[in-house]
Amino acid sequence: MKKIKTINPFNGKLIAEYEQHSKKEISQILKNAQDTFEEWKKEEISERVALLNNLSDLLIRKKAELAQLITTEMGKPIKQSVAEIEKCSSVCEFYAINADDFLSDELIDTEAQESFISYDPLGCILAIMPWNFPFWQVFRFAAPTLTAGNTAILKHASNTTGCALAIQDLFIEAGYPEGCFQTVLTDHNSIEKIIENDIIKAVTLTGSEKAGRKIAAIAGQNLKKTVLELGGNNACIIWEDADLDTHIDTMVNARMLNAGQSCIAAKRFVVVDAIYDEFLKQFTAKVKTLRSGDPMETSTDIATMARLDLAKKVQEQVNESLIKGATIHIGNTCDNTTYEPTIITNVISGMPLFDEEIFGPVAAIIRVKDRTESIKVASTSKFGLGTMLFTEDINAARMEIENINDGSFFINEMTKSDARLPFGGTNISGYGRELSKEGMLAFVNEKTIYIK
Repeated sequence: MKKIKTINPFNGKLIAEYEQHSKKEISQILKNAQDTFEEWKKEEISERVALLNNLSDLLIRKKAELAQLITTEMGKPIKQSVAEIEKCSSVCEFYAINADDFLSDELIDTEAQESFISYDPLGCILAIMPWNFPFWQVFRFAAPTLTAGNTAILKHASNTTGCALAIQDLFIEAGYPEGCFQTVLTDHNSIEKIIENDIIKAVTLTGSEKAGRKIAAIAGQNLKKTVLELGGNNACIIWEDADLDTHIDTMVNARMLNAGQSCIAAKRFVVVDAIYDEFLKQFTAKVKTLRSGDPMETSTDIATMARLDLAKKVQEQVNESLIKGATIHIGNTCDNTTYEPTIITNVISGMPLFDEEIFGPVAAIIRVKDRTESIKVASTSKFGLGTMLFTEDINAARMEIENINDGSFFINEMTKSDARLPFGGTNISGYGRELSKEGMLAFVNEKTIYIK
């Protein structure tokens, strides 16, 4: 049986080896999920909420060791890993508070004696999750989905297999039935068979456009619902009246957090001419203060990328853009998995730095004439995850809401996911929504009840 190896991206050392599940083991995992669902769906909301609170508390108690696991497997600076675990705890708290309200029957006034909508769980949901936020991506799906009465099977990225198994253990330790949340250790070749299995009722994927198209096609052939949160090429627009002194830290963080390995990172900075020089000066000065080094050191701001192939891909995208006329402003040194924070100017449409998702610490700077051109250029993208706009003219920013076709529009703040707000994209950034009430209702049967 093929083994899964996890490698520390910072020092290249082998962390662990895991045996992939056999076909027989996968069948048993699926059966466990179905058998557990038959009882789990009958549990009172109050019981599910109690377990969710247990889970939230457990995350906080274990956050130091869980954060170390994240950093060891995918290289995120330890302080960011700690923040990720804390955010997972907060999403559990959010749904513990709101689950009863979100899942309550909705009364509808009709000619009937009684008519309402009930929200029933679907069954076992397959989650295919990425490595860049190995706990958060899972918990923002699992907390509402399990609390709604479903069971879940997780296929995690292979380089964060330790995180996947740790998450499974957390659910068991919190008191969930063993078949409620399970991790399956397999490769992508087995995913099609798992999706086709009648026990799987729906699929959620956070990943690339390519993966999204493949999973959606398989699920569609089997008439199973999907929620897809795919790549992004978010624009960060800076108008001439932006308060750089207040917001420059946010702008830099929007690009460089997690070494730029985030679908919702600011990847294209669209800057109007009147503030371009000052923005570039302040942005550059701030980027130069970022401290690179060992991700286990609390002082580290930028550490390693998660894998060598990811660093090479970014380098190829940058090099192709340079050939097409882009200019290195600072940075662009890559040593194995360590990619120096980089700023590239003179970026235009037709270059990978403009057209594609760049999953690394590279900021593409685009100079435009005015506000009108900034919106036009920012919207020139096949992606649709989120847009940021920095300005003191809030009324003018509000007027652009209808012109931004992304899943989110953040004014004077970086795009980020928040349990209280629905999250998702448009165009090739996917469809469906996670988080908030929408995330809890993503995998339920909205059943119409009519009593004459």
